Amino acid sequence: MEITKNDTKVAQYRAKAMALVSQMTLEEKVSQTLHPAAAIDRLNVNAYNWWNEALHGVARAGIATIFPQAIGLAATFDEDFLEEIGDAVSTEGRAKYNMQARRNDRDIYKGLTFWAPNVNIFRDPRWGRGHETYGEDPYLTSRLGVRFVEGIQGHDENHLKAAACAKHFAVHSGPEDVRHEFNAVVSKQDMYETYLPAFKALVTESKVEAVMGAYNRTNGEPCCGSKTLLKDILRDTWGFKGHVTSDCWAIKDFHEGHGVTKTPVESVALAMNNGCDLNCGNLFSYLKEAVETGLVPEERLDEALINLFTTRFKLGIMGDDETAFDNIPYNVVDSKPMHKLNVKAAKKCAVLLKNEGGLLPLDKSKIKNIAVIGPNANNRRALVGNYEGTASRYVTVLEGMQDYLGDGIRVYTSEGCHLCQPKVTGLANGRDRFSEVEEICALSDVVVCVMGLDSGLEGEEGDQGNQYASGDKPNLLLPGIQPKILELAKESGKPVVLVVLSGSALDLSWADENIPAIVQGWYPGAEGGKALAELLFGDANFEGKLPITFYYSTDDLPAFTDYSMEGRTYRYMKKDALYPFGYGLSYTNYDVKDLKLSSDTLTDDGIDVEVSVKNTGDFTGRETVQAYVKINAEAPLKHVPNFSLKGIKKLNLDGGEEKKAVIHLPKEAFALADENGEFVVNKGTATVYVGDQAPDSRSEALTGKKVLSATVNIPATEKIQ
Repeated sequence: MEITKNDTKVAQYRAKAMALVSQMTLEEKVSQTLHPAAAIDRLNVNAYNWWNEALHGVARAGIATIFPQAIGLAATFDEDFLEEIGDAVSTEGRAKYNMQARRNDRDIYKGLTFWAPNVNIFRDPRWGRGHETYGEDPYLTSRLGVRFVEGIQGHDENHLKAAACAKHFAVHSGPEDVRHEFNAVVSKQDMYETYLPAFKALVTESKVEAVMGAYNRTNGEPCCGSKTLLKDILRDTWGFKGHVTSDCWAIKDFHEGHGVTKTPVESVALAMNNGCDLNCGNLFSYLKEAVETGLVPEERLDEALINLFTTRFKLGIMGDDETAFDNIPYNVVDSKPMHKLNVKAAKKCAVLLKNEGGLLPLDKSKIKNIAVIGPNANNRRALVGNYEGTASRYVTVLEGMQDYLGDGIRVYTSEGCHLCQPKVTGLANGRDRFSEVEEICALSDVVVCVMGLDSGLEGEEGDQGNQYASGDKPNLLLPGIQPKILELAKESGKPVVLVVLSGSALDLSWADENIPAIVQGWYPGAEGGKALAELLFGDANFEGKLPITFYYSTDDLPAFTDYSMEGRTYRYMKKDALYPFGYGLSYTNYDVKDLKLSSDTLTDDGIDVEVSVKNTGDFTGRETVQAYVKINAEAPLKHVPNFSLKGIKKLNLDGGEEKKAVIHLPKEAFALADENGEFVVNKGTATVYVGDQAPDSRSEALTGKKVLSATVNIPATEKIQ
């Protein structure tokens, strides 16, 4: 194996870490395994707090740019853009760190170890933390996750710009209220086909510096102390060289929730011995006793510290090294370029779900009065999701419309209703804003209803303000009396646009039947209202595609606690979706034609697929060409995906412009995991589908378009290493 310059540098850092650790007492070593690592003055080691967050911007440490929530960024289907966002986040992170370090501020959320991205699979729309992810598809999650990590960590040969972390390893997606004792039971086939690919890609491709374990058990083993996950798969099979951290206070769950150990000492021994290097929490303080009683070899503790200090040396924060990032000034934080990028991101994220009769874009010349109503119309919390920072300015949808329209058009507004309660004011009767809604709808030419959720309704167990189900949704309905407000708007007889701000799929079936225009805006970032106003009036074009399936109702879903992929997501569902994965409309039309394959027989190098894409409308747009593969093996296979996304290409196209898109499908794109979790290319044929949507009947019905398809011959069955 070729030794690179980077490998040599890392070896030097490990040698430095080894020399440093060798000088520490047992008490000093233990102090370094907790997220607030103590200073060791005699060795010139500063205190360092490992816990920092940067899911969609630097979080919880003052002013920073709040980009759209991760699920919204996933809707861009744009790898290059995810790296651009990651780079912007780490630029602000370094700038804030440089300032804080100069002022000896080493508090929580002030370090350079960012516990992001979350690459869990959003397998069930009820999961409250799904909006932290890149959606339901392992390929899309892998590609976006890899590039976000590369943006965070940078490409300097000698130093990390910041350290990213792949979480939560592994097989983790609710329910939130039982996560501290829950056992996720999953087949090897589903584990390797769906739950592990993104983690593997981040480890082997982007060399993610850290991996965080999950709270739950997987097949009986607590994830933060799982020999299968942390040793057999992560270290031995994938060759992970970074450090592993527990989720916060997860190790006490070993004895308090999971019951796999009896005491704190046994719990820390299980975690440390199976490869967990760092404890977010305080339980690793018991490591001193665990080492002294022989439950943990001190050599293993040393190994953990070497992993941890290697990361700190890579970051160049040990006081003996200068980096190219030390001089990033604070004035890049919250700067004009960051604001511009943030608005661009919000525009790229939004998905146009319906546009009956071409209601959108709205024509300012034909509007004198417009109503902007709904509990999310002026809700800052619905802009930002969770794991968020603090913006210097927030632009809600109402504010965005007011700013955009200025004095020329009157903007009427009403909250309409509480987000989830039957009334807005505590002492009022129910439906206390209905008359206001009726009046402003009557006065207006167009009604924009801004509905949905916020992070008070969907989020993490324990988050302050979650209204029900510990952050998980009990169903897919618009909460409270929001549907009644939407009905009032419809009954007004005025054209209605529904803008949904949420981090997950909702049952929009009534709206689909009754409302002419529907936009999924996600949690679009601190300035999302500006972007949405520009989109609604046609100053920008929609390009977003759904990274998740919108189901009709929970009746279409298996039990929330069932981790089998059978019946879940576009890859395994048996029923039609309301709005399918990969779907999203535009203000223009695209014609995808002339599918060509480099070979009609699968080669060791895979195949290339080529199509021509023409913008047949007048609007400039950016289209997502999607390639899917369906396996048709000669021998019958169990639990085979309907089809799976395997390639993406983004194209900018002016009106009337035509370009070619070439997507490479490696041999691995034609492999499926078998019942042992081993990837196999099976003899037979595969169907390759290429278009700007998925190859399902519902997408075809919604768009009136079919995707192109071709058959690839697979000459022999073989395992893929």
